[in-house]
Amino acid sequence: MLATPGSLPPASQDARWAYETKQDGQRTVAYLNGDGSVLLRARSGEDITAAYPELGPLGRALGTTPAVLDGEVLALDERGRASFQLLQRRMGLAHAPARAARRAAQVPVHLVLFDVMHLGGRSLIALPYAQRRQRLEELGLHGPHWSTPAAIVGHGAQALAATREHGLEGLVCKRLDSVYEPGVRSRAWIKIRNMRSEDVLVGGWLPGKGRLTGLPGAVLVGQRAGGALRYVGSVGTGWSEAERSELAALLAELATDVCPFDPVPAVRGAHWVVPRLVGEVRYSVRTRSGMLRQPSWLRLRPDLAPEDAAADLPDDPLDRDPGGA
Repeated sequence: MLATPGSLPPASQDARWAYETKQDGQRTVAYLNGDGSVLLRARSGEDITAAYPELGPLGRALGTTPAVLDGEVLALDERGRASFQLLQRRMGLAHAPARAARRAAQVPVHLVLFDVMHLGGRSLIALPYAQRRQRLEELGLHGPHWSTPAAIVGHGAQALAATREHGLEGLVCKRLDSVYEPGVRSRAWIKIRNMRSEDVLVGGWLPGKGRLTGLPGAVLVGQRAGGALRYVGSVGTGWSEAERSELAALLAELATDVCPFDPVPAVRGAHWVVPRLVGEVRYSVRTRSGMLRQPSWLRLRPDLAPEDAAADLPDDPLDRDPGGA
């Protein structure tokens, strides 16, 4: 079951909803077979069990009781916050168990559980969320690499404010009477992502494809730090077609053969421009290397000078990227 992007339910309906922290990880369904084994599947249906060997003991957590659980695999940073950048070091190793075991020692994962769809051979998907949640909490699933974080009923505005205060990805709102709808992106679950915005300098662009042929498909943006323009990512969404055409004309006037970023990013097919255009972008979080995650374009900022697009970045963020992204 998937959540639909949206906003907080009306205050008059607040008590009809539960609120859970939105986690930045890999969505996972865990099948506990009742024989001590566990099978982990990603949203795609891929078997990812071997990628996370430290979650193997979860198969014994309920003894001989079989269960199907919904959750998210996380990698936590030094502040205890979910880091997708760290998790990328663990993903994609389902067919390389030896490497997965070595990475598990370096970057252990944690599985947060938030729903139970089957228990003891009985399907629970037709039960309302409130009852499924109660069953899940009664299981007492708290271990060295898994837990069942609390859900709050009501107080949605306070819950959302708390996620922003602590720099968390966002909030998921779940209607208390909602059944579990496998594979459905439902309005009974609403996700709210905490987005931030910053000013950036445009230093290059990538050509568009298909209907965007002849227009910029994405712009390459950076921020000044330590006397240099540091590359912080590519932005490919947020424009109308007319705005892309306007941007294309501005980029053509600033064309140069010299890359303005230091160090030069490994971006194939890039066209460089003199970094004079300031824009505002929205994004979810920064990676540990200083890159903007999920950026989208908000607007040009002709009112700002290029030197205004500065940020507190590592001296050489590209060399400090632990995720190898």
